[in-house]
Amino acid sequence: MISSTFIRFFDIMRGTERKGADDVPPIHKVFDNHETFPFSYAYKNTKSSQSELPDHFHDWYEIVYVYRGKGTMFIDHTFYEMKAGDIFLIPGNIIHRATPDKETPVTSTAVYFSSSFVQAPQFGESFSYLHSFEQAVDLRQYRLETLLPQRQHLEHYLESIQHEFKHEGPGFRQAIYVQLLQLLLFIQRDVASSHTFNTGDPLVAPVWMRDVLLYIDEHFCEDIGLQTLSKQASVSPAHFSRVFKQLIGMNVTAYIITKRIIRAKQLLSESDVNIHHIAELCGFESLPHFHAMFKRVLGMTPAAARKSIR
Repeated sequence: MISSTFIRFFDIMRGTERKGADDVPPIHKVFDNHETFPFSYAYKNTKSSQSELPDHFHDWYEIVYVYRGKGTMFIDHTFYEMKAGDIFLIPGNIIHRATPDKETPVTSTAVYFSSSFVQAPQFGESFSYLHSFEQAVDLRQYRLETLLPQRQHLEHYLESIQHEFKHEGPGFRQAIYVQLLQLLLFIQRDVASSHTFNTGDPLVAPVWMRDVLLYIDEHFCEDIGLQTLSKQASVSPAHFSRVFKQLIGMNVTAYIITKRIIRAKQLLSESDVNIHHIAELCGFESLPHFHAMFKRVLGMTPAAARKSIR
């Protein structure tokens, strides 16, 4: 389930907060599941471009497995063509969006879970069920391609989870938990270890756009904007703005602000640095502006966010 933050986004888009519709940030998708079972599942969905979420991010980790169809996946700063057998590993708090093909839309299963849900006991060795996600972040590559035998194993795990959800027999949550761990272990040991992560597809976006997105990743807390970035891309500001909005789904200001807020949330959870200093570190010139943008993107104040994640 999705919280009222999702509904608020559409209220903004319909008009009550229409002021600068292009400045609307991505949806912060919040799952309403009970804290004791932080897991959600969307099995074999076929979505049109109208029913697919626009640019969004969430705290939970996500696995997307593609059965058939075509489309485009944007994750963080990279565009990928979606095709049968692809696995997309999407860590928490990364902006992403799937755009299905109009003629042959993608059918996929999405698995969502909190990182705390899959903490592994050490048993005398260093191990993490999230290693494949961590590797994806380090390499800045979020797609894995699978071979037919691997697809059969993956689809078996996903079908087993769906069976438990559907029948809700005794211990079904425990069974789902075990199947999720097996799925993560299989991806890590049998897919990610035997195949390199796949880079983005060059035909989905112009080279200058991919370079600019990487530049933003490295400088989004600095004073950068349309003029700086269009100069970096060696295109006119008007052309840059049009292509960026077409490919990313929002204007560059909203994109940069969202990246800053995600970084601020990370600092709030990982450190005791005061909120005013975090605002400065993330590129905000004033505390009121930081508060306003933080609440607009995440639906809560920085102080409330710090309290909720500790």
